[in-house]
Amino acid sequence: MTQTGSAADGQTPANPTNTANAAPAPLTRRAARETTAPVRKVTPVRDAPLPGGRRAAQAARAAETAKASASARKRRFLAPVVLTVAAGMFGTVAVAPAFASTQQTGTDAATAQRQVRTVDAQQFSVSDAVALAGTDRDGYGATAQSTLDQQAAQKAAAEAAQQAAATQAARAATQKQYQSYSGPSASEIAKTASAANTPFSLPAVVATAKQYIGTPYVFGGADPSGFDCSGYVMYVYAQYGIKLAHSVPLQDAAGTTIPESQAQPGDVVVFNDGSHDGFYMGNGMIMDAPKPGGSVSIRPIWSNSYHIVRFGI
Repeated sequence: MTQTGSAADGQTPANPTNTANAAPAPLTRRAARETTAPVRKVTPVRDAPLPGGRRAAQAARAAETAKASASARKRRFLAPVVLTVAAGMFGTVAVAPAFASTQQTGTDAATAQRQVRTVDAQQFSVSDAVALAGTDRDGYGATAQSTLDQQAAQKAAAEAAQQAAATQAARAATQKQYQSYSGPSASEIAKTASAANTPFSLPAVVATAKQYIGTPYVFGGADPSGFDCSGYVMYVYAQYGIKLAHSVPLQDAAGTTIPESQAQPGDVVVFNDGSHDGFYMGNGMIMDAPKPGGSVSIRPIWSNSYHIVRFGI
């Protein structure tokens, strides 16, 4: 006998001859769960449409993505900057106390060394007499400056005295050579003229001085037998009662220095170095006893280093 039916009636038994008497086969756990559990129908959920349509949604998502990327880049950039600033601040705070400590230590050490040198220094004083005293050692000598100055002054005085003695000796020798003049000396003439109150004037002095033009130059000469420069001036002025020394510097000191603009013939030209003098004749001219081999004459003044002295004021 053959059975017919639909697929919904179940599967055909493996053994159709024992269909009625066959016991059902046991189910596995998975099969049991699938048979027991109710079947749920899954309905796919779709995203709700966003305002503005699909393009607006994509633009919004792109903006959010770009914002998130920028924020991430900013965090990556700021992280090392923050670490660097923090490290610098820490280094500044830590180094300043260390440097101050080192500086203080160096200052304290220098101060301590100065104190040690001050305490250990020898204290001594030197008398003023030691600085003035001369010293000798191993054949070498040291002389105080005051002693050297005194020795120099003594030497200069000795040389001046020697020069004065030589001058007097030369004048004495010259006078012996010229015995033709037998009249009074300049000092005697000055004494007589002063007693007679001989009138004095510069033109009179010039007239008297011109009387001796041609007189030979004689070193140490002070009379008409022979003149040197100061002997000539001395002898002429003696005739008007004015007594002068036989010396250029002393004649300069005995007179009164006047400006050259006020000078008149008969005044005396004195060279600034004290080496020569003579009668001023105006217009840059001088009348003098010049030098050995020469004679009294009028000639131009050859130097600008001179001044004018007036006597009888």
